[in-house]
This record gives sequence, C-alpha cells and structure tokens, in this order.
Amino acid sequence: MYLSPEEKGKIFKKHGKSEKDTGSAEGQIALFTYRIEHLTKHLKKNHKDFNTERSLVMLVGKRRSLLNYLMKKDILRYRAIVKELNLRK
Repeated sequence: MYLSPEEKGKIFKKHGKSEKDTGSAEGQIALFTYRIEHLTKHLKKNHKDFNTERSLVMLVGKRRSLLNYLMKKDILRYRAIVKELNLRK
C-alpha cells in the first residue's frame, strides 16, 4: 500500500499531539491532504479512472467538513493547520 503505518505515524506525530493521536482534527486533515495529493497524482496518469475520481471528491468533502468544524470550534487551530498545509479556502 502507498501509506505504511510508519508514514501514517509520522503524519500524526507532526500534525497531531502524538503518533497515536489519530482522532485530532489536525491529524485527520493532514492525512486526508496526503491521500488527496496521492490520488491527484494517480488521476493525472489515469484520467479515465472514475472510481478514484469519486473517492477523491469524497475525500475533499470530508476534509472540507473537518476544516469547517475546526473553523467554528477554534479559529486559531484552523488558521495554523491551513498555513502549515498550504491550504486555502
């Protein structure tokens, strides 16, 4: 698989509170961003892969809803994660 448990742990350690903290919004947003980048690269090569395209759209929607939740809950955490991952609304 493209995402090993070690890589996933690094993502959560960098953006979450710890390597085991998989429930934080920042960690999940960072993981979704990694997966979105991976699927985007795949779709550039395989433009007729409609199942992957649908998965990509669903992931973007999940990330967007998590970002909206974080924006309502704590605007400072939202701004920090958007700046750290180079996302924009």
